[in-house]
Amino acid sequence: MELKWQKSSYSGAGGENCVEIAGQGDTIMIRESDAPNVRTSTSRSNFADLIKGVQAGKFDHVAT
Repeated sequence: MELKWQKSSYSGAGGENCVEIAGQGDTIMIRESDAPNVRTSTSRSNFADLIKGVQAGKFDHVAT
């Protein structure tokens, strides 16, 4: 089954240097558009927790 990759609407028109995701069963596949053969994966639950954390601003600080 071929994956259907999705780019963020914030990625811009160029289409390069974008994070892309694709669903595969209970797994979310993640890749960088300029290196499409390099992939990582996580569960849908963990990915949802990441998105909730980003939306809540939990990662807005800069480590010094």
